[in-house]
Amino acid sequence: MKICVVGAGAIGGLVAAKLAALGHEVSVVVRGPHLAAIRERGLTLQEGGTERTFPVRATDRMAELGPEDLVIIGLKAHQVAGVAADIRGLCGPSTIVVTAQNGIPWWYFFKSGGPHEGTILESVDPGGVIAKNIDVDRVLGSIIYPAAEIVSPGVIRHVEGDRISLGEVDNSDTERLRS
Repeated sequence: MKICVVGAGAIGGLVAAKLAALGHEVSVVVRGPHLAAIRERGLTLQEGGTERTFPVRATDRMAELGPEDLVIIGLKAHQVAGVAADIRGLCGPSTIVVTAQNGIPWWYFFKSGGPHEGTILESVDPGGVIAKNIDVDRVLGSIIYPAAEIVSPGVIRHVEGDRISLGEVDNSDTERLRS
């Protein structure tokens, strides 16, 4: 599976390394010293007294990547609006987008069926720019339980926890969740 993790900090880097360890073709969107280190040496994961390095593709320009099978957004919630149009460029006809942000997600009132159905949360989606660029039908929400830290550029330490919960925006049970 071709997977892109947008925002490969501590948690995004941990997820990217775990997916690379499973044999997936992983790209990470990252910047600064972290980008340079991953390009030069790969993404290193320290875990349980071991250290493994994975040859993931690293870029700071999403346009270089093209369509992915899965896009995991590992940015802070307030950073997503600024790159939503670029994330749209990573999406092919059947791309799944997993949101892994802290706080209330931009899609919180989409497919909820309640009185606030379709309400744009201006605090996390100013002007609805995310909703305009990322089709909510692509989205799986997530809860990330693990703790991780960046030890140095390109090096992630898995502190604890392995559980990641995924769910449809409307809480339905779907084939893509089971696969």
